[in-house]
Amino acid sequence: MTHLATLAKEVDDDKVTPGVLGFIVFAVMALAVWALMKSMSRHMNKVDFTESSDGKAGSGGTGTAAEPKAKQG
Repeated sequence: MTHLATLAKEVDDDKVTPGVLGFIVFAVMALAVWALMKSMSRHMNKVDFTESSDGKAGSGGTGTAAEPKAKQG
């Protein structure tokens, strides 16, 4: 047991390190971000970005910026 003590370094009370818990938290956060990016990529691939040929956005078309309303007066 004494031969393992020579491999251990003296602990400095003024030095703060993240340790194993910090690595685990960082790894979990990295995996979560990776999973979210993969999910977002999958959802973005489902979106259809083509515009309709008549130039109107949506089916209603009322009250859009392209069609100004007439003033009553």
